[in-house]
Amino acid sequence: MTRTTQLPVDPVELRDRVREKYRQVAVDPTGGYHFHTGRVLARRLGYDADAVGALPDRAVESFAGVADPVALRRPEPGERVVDVGSGGGLDTFLAARRVGPGGHVVGVDMTPEMLERSRATARELRLDHVEFREGLAEDLPVEDGWADVVLANGVVNLCADKRAVLGEVGRVLRPGGWFSFADIANGRPVPEAAVRDIDLWTG
Repeated sequence: MTRTTQLPVDPVELRDRVREKYRQVAVDPTGGYHFHTGRVLARRLGYDADAVGALPDRAVESFAGVADPVALRRPEPGERVVDVGSGGGLDTFLAARRVGPGGHVVGVDMTPEMLERSRATARELRLDHVEFREGLAEDLPVEDGWADVVLANGVVNLCADKRAVLGEVGRVLRPGGWFSFADIANGRPVPEAAVRDIDLWTG
């Protein structure tokens, strides 16, 4: 039996707005946004300074996460990792360093400009065990049970259909795998009118 879930906003329209916002971040990382970006943000969020410092600007300047998604459990050597909403690739590249050449990391993003940026960085760093695929959090281009770890950083809150996102995470994880994510949560109930105001989701 199929259950129809009433979503608070149109997921396609929300996705288009999010894609446009992060296209701007990819093209102009230093532009004025309602969120912080780049090395300053990574430092504020407590990322390992040496690890971030070893990466080229292209890998860091478009970073717009909300916390370090692996602060509680870091990927281990040889593991396979999926980074959902990989953006410019900061978390992807840090995971790649941790899993080493015996592991594999797949970054998934829906914004072509972000993918162009992250793929160029992967070539520059000569990381053969890293790849970036175009796709959606609600429909990950990864086979069933492939990943030891799935990462997400400030992504789930930007998706209208969170059940679909979490379902995809469960699908691509192997039994016993880890979902390590950082995100924004409200401590109080959000008024229904605000939940259904799509401008508030991206503004």
